[in-house]
Amino acid sequence: MASNQISLLELIKIFAEYRNYIIVNVKHLQENYQRTSIKRIQGVRDENGEIIQPWLRTEYMDKAEYVGMGEFKFNRNNATINMLVRRKVKLVKLEDKTPILEIAGLLVNDLNTFNNYTIVSDGKINVNSLQVKISSKKLFELLKTKGVLDADKFDFRSEYTIRLDNLPLIPINQCYSTIDGLFYQLAEIKALSSIISAHLKGQSDVFVRSQIDELQTHYLSKNIYTNFPTTNEYINIQEALANGTIDSRVSYKIDIGSQAILNLSKLPSANKFLDRMYRVYDRETGKIFTKPRFEMAFNENIAFRHKLLSSRINITKVDELMKPIFDDFLGLDENGIVASILTKVGADSLIQVLQDKHSGKYIDKEEMVAALIATSTKLEEYVETIYRERISPLVFYIGATGKLPDEIAVPGITAKELAARYPNLQFSKDEQEGTFFEVGDSIISVYAQTEYYSKPLAIGVEE
Repeated sequence: MASNQISLLELIKIFAEYRNYIIVNVKHLQENYQRTSIKRIQGVRDENGEIIQPWLRTEYMDKAEYVGMGEFKFNRNNATINMLVRRKVKLVKLEDKTPILEIAGLLVNDLNTFNNYTIVSDGKINVNSLQVKISSKKLFELLKTKGVLDADKFDFRSEYTIRLDNLPLIPINQCYSTIDGLFYQLAEIKALSSIISAHLKGQSDVFVRSQIDELQTHYLSKNIYTNFPTTNEYINIQEALANGTIDSRVSYKIDIGSQAILNLSKLPSANKFLDRMYRVYDRETGKIFTKPRFEMAFNENIAFRHKLLSSRINITKVDELMKPIFDDFLGLDENGIVASILTKVGADSLIQVLQDKHSGKYIDKEEMVAALIATSTKLEEYVETIYRERISPLVFYIGATGKLPDEIAVPGITAKELAARYPNLQFSKDEQEGTFFEVGDSIISVYAQTEYYSKPLAIGVEE
């Protein structure tokens, strides 16, 4: 590194702080961009594999050459950084390009869509440079000082090239936090978040059911974001590989887990766990529902009880982690674990609602939905903070360098050796070929997966 040169991670922090003073030449970005995944196209395939296109499409409202600097997101499981660029769009009918101005009582002439550009892919630079204009002299001087701008005089009219491919990915003196205890925090929150998400399917604290249906018909989410169905451009991966339209690469996944549960992917969805461990029934008729779902809980007559498990059911460490949370949430065992999680993340409103519900008080559905939505946001923010501050920097370091930081370096072992130490661990096919590191009471997994990507340049299409 040159004496004044910074790392890419440090540059991205500057971009994030001053993003309102930078605009990016999106045409240059698109012309020099290589996809990191298989291109997806709008629509669904019929039984013959033909594309049925949505009856609406979006058109960009900004025809400009420049877009605002995007938001940067770190992938939670590998050394990948994405830049999310927001652009204004309008909805028009595919048939005659007639604009749609109002849906469900809302004006929709000012919608947002997001284009996702991968800046770093699995520890390798994917975007060599950005061409930008800068409106802040302070930012211009800062970038000059850091050695990423080769210009003498500030000129807000000029376009500057910021090279990314000549920067080290990570700072030399980066410090990495301990990950002790983080897995179980994340696992408990994931289980509770899954319960809440299952309750909220099709629910809103703003819109009634008919409005949600109308939004969905027009490919809009409850948050008024475009949400078109998409499908892979290629049906047959092997055929596309053979004719050279796609290629493959190795992606290294980095997970954290414990000596009992290898990673968070081992936790099933809330509805799947509900079906495994509980009976959902009508308290008046006694009828048992064969396909239980948490959204049924808003029906006043719905009740829950434990399922009588046969001797063939093997109780796993995942079951032992999730069952107390489900029992407490459903009021079957007041063990306090849900209140403990909610207090930690600052979601006190749901604590009182659940206490009232379990004591037999009537809870208005709108009140319950509002409390669940607010709690979901709090849980998501808490998890995002843990990843941003304590896990993602470590994951990025491992993915970029292929090793653990010096301060927490421990020898790697194979899946077979790890399984001999902890027989309860379950491994996927890819994980069986991985390398594992015991760090305190945590286990870091590093394993390879094959990823496919479209080879032609992606011009103006969402990644």
